Order: sequence, then structure tokens, then C-alpha cells
Amino acid sequence: MKDRSVTILFLLLTLFFSTIGCGSHWTSAHRAADSRKLHELFDSYFEEHLRLHPVFATSIGDHRYDDQLGDGISEAHRERQRLLIARTLDELSKFERDSFDAGDQLSYDLFKRQLSLGFEGLQFHQHLIPVQQLFSTPIEFPLLGSGSGIHPFRTVRDYENFLKRIAGFQAWVETAIANMQRGIELGIVQPKVVMERTLPQLEAMLSSDVKQSIFYQPVRQMPSSFSEAEKTRITTEYTQAIEERIIPTYKKLHAFIKEHYLPKSRASVGLSELTGGNEWYAHLVRVHTTTDLAPDEIFQLGQNEIERIKAEIDKLKEKVNFRGNSAEFTKYLSANAPNYTTKEELIRAYEKIRAQVTPQLVTLFGRIPKAPYEIRPIEDFRERSAPSQYRSASPDGSRPGIFYINAAGIKASPRRPSESLFLHEAVPGHHFQISLSREQESLPRFRRFGSYTAFVEGWALYAESLGTELGLYTEPHQYFSRLNSELFRAARLVVDVGLHRKGWTREQAVRFLMDNTLTSESGAALEIDRYIAIPGQALAYKIGQLKISAIRSKAEKLLGPKFNIRAFHDELLKDGALPLDPLEVKMDAWISGQKWNQT
Repeated sequence: MKDRSVTILFLLLTLFFSTIGCGSHWTSAHRAADSRKLHELFDSYFEEHLRLHPVFATSIGDHRYDDQLGDGISEAHRERQRLLIARTLDELSKFERDSFDAGDQLSYDLFKRQLSLGFEGLQFHQHLIPVQQLFSTPIEFPLLGSGSGIHPFRTVRDYENFLKRIAGFQAWVETAIANMQRGIELGIVQPKVVMERTLPQLEAMLSSDVKQSIFYQPVRQMPSSFSEAEKTRITTEYTQAIEERIIPTYKKLHAFIKEHYLPKSRASVGLSELTGGNEWYAHLVRVHTTTDLAPDEIFQLGQNEIERIKAEIDKLKEKVNFRGNSAEFTKYLSANAPNYTTKEELIRAYEKIRAQVTPQLVTLFGRIPKAPYEIRPIEDFRERSAPSQYRSASPDGSRPGIFYINAAGIKASPRRPSESLFLHEAVPGHHFQISLSREQESLPRFRRFGSYTAFVEGWALYAESLGTELGLYTEPHQYFSRLNSELFRAARLVVDVGLHRKGWTREQAVRFLMDNTLTSESGAALEIDRYIAIPGQALAYKIGQLKISAIRSKAEKLLGPKFNIRAFHDELLKDGALPLDPLEVKMDAWISGQKWNQT
């Protein structure tokens, strides 16, 4: 009897565990199927996104739409975007978010956040103010067609594709003029100073000599593999396109802005001056900072950071036994620092910094990007309005990243290279972080090629703080440059909110920047006009950097001597750009894992 009972118990236990095993297998299979469907939704959306944004597709190395420019400012495009987001959000809501593993849950959350903010943004009227001195199509189009930008000019078809993009540009300008006219009627217009900055850039496209046009450069650089007949045809078609389409289109836009739009532009500069401007600015703050910080909190944070960094500058003055004020200290450091009077000399000086930094990267990073990068001066036509900047490499590295240096007026005002600027724009800043993200083929494409300003710019500003660890900042003027750079970003928190929420005038913002960052009047004006044109974007740098620095401090404190800076940086960057809250959650989990591994 006892043996029979034991046998029955054994059979019951076997059945129970078999059932558990089947249930686990079913759950695992079900989760895998749902994960596959979720990633299919990610991919489906991204494909539609590429069709709607063909220049973005080109920028990430997808050349299926190289014959299109896109009409992102048209009502039809906005409606397609709205329907796509609404449909995708509806499909996303059918998934059980908690049934996914941690990786898919993160992608789910990021996807939903991106779509929701995109849908929210469509209620505002950016399409009615489509032209400005930075990052607008008329300013970017010459770079696209220069032969050294993201549009390829390797094959005959590449040349033919850009001719089609020229037709797209003509259509874009027609839409832009109609939109700006509609904006005038609704009282949604650009500040006058933004248009005054834009006009000289448009004028630079009106060359009377076709061969001097930036759009003629691809003709000069035609591959030797082209037949003579192909070279002749392309030369003729590009000459006609520049004479009969590009120049007349720029003339039309320039005339409309100068004669009609500029007189209707507003004297005010803040976004809050427009109807619904406060809500618009609040949206942009959320988008760029990836936080729920209120403008007033950001304003106070900026003031606090200004005081902290000024105290660091005072410590540097004490270290070098300098007794004067900060303005005198700046002159003292400038007088004892090397300066250059030609663009070529300045570029060579930056190449020297590259040579110093590159071998040291392995001390701070386990993963190094494969994509190359170049250092170039900003083109003449946009150097008066565009700051030094970075343009990303293609994912396969066939198109290098570009660190652009603004060397405007260098003969009259000699320049010295800035180590902090190099660290920010090149390595381990933008080129490093963006290239590593694009090389992560396991990530969904919306993440692999995605961007959150607070992370991207926060990382680049944090990268400036790594200079000492990379063998830089050995000279006082370079370390001061780094502190002043950080001070500059702290002041941005104050002036951006001041301009767009607190009713500051342009002159008030310029003066604040001059008084607190030792910037020249012309330099301060250039920067303030940038913040006027792109509200909220300047907030991301300091807020992102503070979060990343705080996470590192937490890791160093909790892990003590076991803290591994290479492992920390690799973990921080391995999942691509993230909003700041999910980034902190991820890094907290990593810290806990590192502590567990040490026990």
C-alpha cells in the first residue's frame, strides 16, 4: 500500500512539473511571438518614416529615396504624419507591455514616448515659420548638393537623382512662401533678427558665375569612370539647372523675404509672444530636455551653475597666482596662448589635438567607433551665422563624420584651437557617441538612428570634462576655455528661458551672456540669435551633462575602488541615445549588477 502511494505521488509530481514546463514553454513561445510582432511594428513605422523623410534616409545610408527631397512643411505631409502616428499608437496599444522582457519594455516605452511627443508637436505651427539661419532647408540644401555632403555623387544615377531633388527644392520653396504668407495672416512669423541673419546666406546662392556656385562642385569632381558623353551631358544639365532653376528659386525666396516678409516680421523675439507660445515652448522644453522640469526650475538651475563654475574659475586664478578680475584673466591667458591667422593653420592645430587624444581613448572606452571623421572649416556662405558643429558619418563609414570649425574673420581676429570644442564635437563627443549608436545593428532602427538632444548634447558636454584624463588641459588657457564652455552652457539655461518665457529682449540676453561668460558682443549676439531661432534646444546641454555626471558620481561612490571607467562608459553608450530618466534607471541596474558581481 505504501509503495502504491509513493508511486501515485511520483506520478502526480511528474504531471505537475510537466505542466509547469509546458506552461513555461508556451509562455516563452508566446513572448517570442509578441516580441517579433512588436519589432515588426517598429520596422513598419520606420519604413514609413523614411518615405516621409527622404533626406534623413540618405543621411543614414539608405539611398532608396535619393531622388526626393520631401515636403515636410506641406499640409498633406503633416496629415500623413498624423495618420501614421495615430495608426501606430493604436497598434502599439494592443500589446501587453508587461509581458515583454526588459529590453523590449525599454523599446516599447521609448517608441510610445517618441510617437506621443511627435503627435503633440503637430498641433503647433513650425511649418508656418520654415526658414531661418540654422538647419532650415534653404541653408541645408547647398550642403546636400555640394559634393561633400550626405548626397552621394559616385554614379551617373546619383547625379540624376540630385537633379530631381532640385525640382523638389523648387516645390519646397513654393510651399514655404505660401506658408509664410499664411503665417503673416495668422500672426505667426519669425523675429526680424532671424530673417536678417538668413538673408546674407540666401544672397550667397545668387552667384552670377555658374562655375562658382557650390552646386557646380559635383561637376568639377565627376568620377573619371564616366564616359565623355556622360560628362558632357551632366555638365550641360547642371549648368542649366543652376541657371534656370536654383538661382531663380533662391532669388524668389530672397525677394519675398526681403520685400514682403521682413517688414511683417516681429520685433519681439520670444516664442511666448505668439498665440499659444507658452504651450509651444513647454512642449519644446520636454522634447529637448527629456524631463518634466518647469522653465522656472531650469532658470534657477542655470543661475546656480553659473555661481558654481565661477568659483572654479576663481580657483584656477589662484592656482596661477593671478590677482586681476575675470576679464583681465581672459586677456592674460589670450596673450600667452598660440593664435593662428589662417584656416589652414587652425585646422592643422586641431589635427594635432586629434593625434594627442586618439591613442588615449582606450583608457576610457572598451568600444571605439569604426567610422572615420574629418576636420573642415565651415563654408564661406554660412560661416557668419553657423557655429562650429558636427555632421554624422554614414553607418558603414563610407561617408565620414565632419567636425566643422567656424573660422570666420580669422585674419582680422586670430584664433586658437579649443581642446574642449574638439572633445565636444569630435571624440569622445558627438562623432564617438553617434557613430557607436549607428553601429549597433541589434537595436531597432528607430533607436539606432534616434536622437534625444539631452543625451546627445549632454554626452558631448560631459566629454569636455574628460580632457584631463585624455592628456589635455595642461595649459591654463585650455582649462579656462573648458570652464568657460561649461559656464556658457549654464548661462544658456537662463537666457533661453529668459527669452522665451520671461519676456527678455534680445539686448538683455546679449548683455547677460557677455557679463557672465566673457563673450564678445558679436559672439554673444550670434549665440543669442541661435537661441531665438531654435527655442529650447540650448537647454539640453547642461541638463544632460548634469545627469550623466551625477550618474558617474553615484557609480564611483557605490562601487569604490571596483569602479571601472571603461565599463561605465561602454554601458552608458551601448543602448544608443536615451531620455534621461530611463538612462538613470538603466545605469542604476548596472551599478547594482556590478555590486552583486563583487560579492
